[in-house]
This record gives sequence, C-alpha cells and structure tokens, in this order.
Amino acid sequence: MAGGFWLVFVVGAFGLILNHFLPLFFVRLGSVPKGSFGWPLLGETLGFLKPHTSNSLGAFLQDHCSRYGKVFKSHLFLSPTVVSLDEELNYFILQNEGKLFECSYPKPIHGILGKASMLVTVGDTHKKLRNVALSLVSITKSKPDFLTDIESIAICILHTWKDKQQVIFSEEARKFTFNVIIKQVLGLTPKDPQTSAILQDFLTFMRGLISLPLYIPGTPYARAVQARSRISSMVKAIIEERRRYAGNCRKRSDFLEILQGVDTLSDDEKVSFILDSLLGGYETTSLLMSLVVSFLSHSPSALQTLKAEHQSIRNMKQKDEYLNWEDYKKMEFTQNVINEALRYGNIVKFVHRRALKDVKFREHLIPSGWKVLPIFSAVHLDPSLHASALQFHPRRWESQDQMCKRFTPFGGGSRCCPGSELAKLEVSFFLHHLVQNFRWTTEDDDQPTAYPYVEFTRGLVLYLEPCS
Repeated sequence: MAGGFWLVFVVGAFGLILNHFLPLFFVRLGSVPKGSFGWPLLGETLGFLKPHTSNSLGAFLQDHCSRYGKVFKSHLFLSPTVVSLDEELNYFILQNEGKLFECSYPKPIHGILGKASMLVTVGDTHKKLRNVALSLVSITKSKPDFLTDIESIAICILHTWKDKQQVIFSEEARKFTFNVIIKQVLGLTPKDPQTSAILQDFLTFMRGLISLPLYIPGTPYARAVQARSRISSMVKAIIEERRRYAGNCRKRSDFLEILQGVDTLSDDEKVSFILDSLLGGYETTSLLMSLVVSFLSHSPSALQTLKAEHQSIRNMKQKDEYLNWEDYKKMEFTQNVINEALRYGNIVKFVHRRALKDVKFREHLIPSGWKVLPIFSAVHLDPSLHASALQFHPRRWESQDQMCKRFTPFGGGSRCCPGSELAKLEVSFFLHHLVQNFRWTTEDDDQPTAYPYVEFTRGLVLYLEPCS
C-alpha cells in the first residue's frame, strides 16, 4: 500500500517537473517568443497574480513587456504559456476559438462551476448554450416588466440611503444586482425564503472562485463546491415545482420559464445555465457599477454632463413615470461613461486559452498544447492605441469605434459575453436615479485592485449628500 502511494507520488512529481522543463528543450526547435519560465512547478504564477490597481498593467507585465516585448513566454497556472499584450494577436486568438485555440480554464474552476457551465464548455455544447443565452437576452432586454423591475429595485435601494451619510457602495451594488438577477432568472423577490438561502450560498460560492483549490473540509474551495451543490438542489426543486403545477399557475416571464420550453437542454444544463446567469448578472454588473461611480467621483465635468442628460430625460416624463426602452436609447453619454469605465477599469484582465495545434503568428510560434493568455487590459491601456490612455475620458467614445480590436471588455469572438447589454441597461437605470438624488465623494486610496478579480480594497465608501 505504502509502496503504491510513493510510486504514484513520484510519477506525479516527475510529470509536473517534465511539464516544466520539457518546453525549455522544445523552444529551441522553433521561434517561440522570448521570456522566462521562473521557478519549477510554480513558474511565474505568483508574480503574475500579484495585486495591482486595475487601471494599470502591474509590475509583472510592465517588467516582462519592457524585457521581452508585447508577446513573451512564461510558465503560468502549471503550464508553459504565451502571454500576449499585442492588439492583433489578441484579436487573432479570440477570432479563432474552436479552430486554433479553445477555452482552457484551470481544472479547479471546473470543480466549482460544474462541467456544464457555459464558461468552461467548448465546441458544440458551448455553442448550444450560447445560442440559448442570446435568445433569452433578446427576449428579455426590452420587456416593460423587466425594465420596471430594474428601476423599482434601484429606487428601493436608494430610498434606504435617505438618512445615511455614507454607504459601502460595493455592497449596495451587489444587493441591487442580486435582487435584479434573482427576479429576472428565477422570478424570486427579496421576501421569498429561497432568496436569502441562495444569496448566502452564492457568497460562499464566489469566495471559493478566488481561493486555493484545496478540497479539504473547511477550506473556501470545499465550501464553494458544497454551496454550488446546495444551490443546484434548490434550483432543481423550483424546476420540479413548476412542472408539477404547470397548468395551474400564472405564466411567468423569467429565464427559468423560458428555459422550461427548451428541449435541447438537460436539467443539469439548465441548472448550470441558471448559475452562470447569476454569476454574470451579480458580480460583473455590480463591479461595473462600482467602477463607474468611483471614476465619476474624480471627474466632475463628466458627472455634470451625465446628470444633465438624465435630467433632460426625466423632464420629458410624468412624475413617477417609469423609464422605457426608448429612454434607454437616449442615454448616449451614459454609454460613453460605461464604455470608458470598462476600458479604464478592466473587469476582465485576461482569459485562458490553449493552442489546439502549432500556431504561427508573424514571427512567433505558439506550440500545440501551450496555454495562451490574451491580456485585454494591456490593449485598453496602451497609449499608442488610446490617446491619454491612463486618464478617464468618456468623450473619447464620441468618435472612437466601440466594436474594434482595441476594445474587448467582454471578450470577443464566439465567447463574447451574451449578457453585456443587460449589464449596461442595469447600470444606466441605476445611474438615472443616483445622479438626480445624491452627490458623493470617495477616498483617494479606495482604488479598484486586480487580485486578479477586481475589487475595491475598502469596498468603495461613498460620503453622501442629498441633492436639493
């Protein structure tokens, strides 16, 4: 028994060491980008993941770019890796999904998200799930009930600020986006008993995504896997209840109701789809809200222009009349502010890809099986591509093309985030009421920091003053 354990251990260790050193011999056979592999096994992963403000490249990328250029080799996440800070190569990688490259997130992420998650599936399974997502977004985004829900929840959140002098905005933003997404996806309100249970498990789930992947009882990773299992059980119970009373209940208009009629998805795929929707609609959207509010606090001219736009829209409506899709389409400067927050704040710093075959791009060889990391933030903050790139300047979007190689806040190609329009819609409606009811200031040192997931070190404290 003991001898067998040590045999497995030695073989496993040898495999990891071979994984690190074999590429060192292989790279001599072709024009693999310059770079370094760092320490055995760990490589340069710790340096790559070192926290830095999200509107900067960070010391690791700055150092390696200055030494090796915009495309370099490294050893990250237990794999030989090509890192790209190059606009053209990033675009090439995104556009060749499924042909030359495929999604390749670390295995521990699969353990938390589940094998049917749209974030980790590839090929026909991903295509099927993405088509369902695009269909749901198209059906949902301009529905009056959905728009009213967003605005009602925003008004409710802001009403609780009435007698407060300060709030931790990251928490308030998450409260808003969770209430919106849980209503949109499962038809639940804050008063429903399942809502608080799902929220608690979802917070545990989120903490596990950025933890060490150790499945040992009591670790954040193990608790996250268990939390996902409990959420899955609750969602399956809701699915079964809806089936049981299908002919006796009022027709709902949430994602789950529509998913019930999609015969191409199994129940496990539907549950994973619900979890993906919660993840995207909760964390990413709330972070975007926080970035917008933070950057506006240091840009009084942009804030004044934004406030004027929303006041103009409000002046055209009756008192207490809800916003509609046409109002949203009038929020042009608001879209500029959101786009600039996405470019400058970099919610998604990079994505994980893997080369399916040897790929030649210009003078660079990317060997088959190597990990590839296109760094979006490097392109967004490149002064040769964006004038005054290290400044928050929303008016640049009055002339700059939003659909271009230089701007990929939601990824690109066939894996571009299908819910990006819903996120912008939620942020726009919240801003509509925020800027007309409150003024706010923030602390200079309360900055968005990439860990690599972006968060505010102090939660983004807002010091509030009601508008007269």
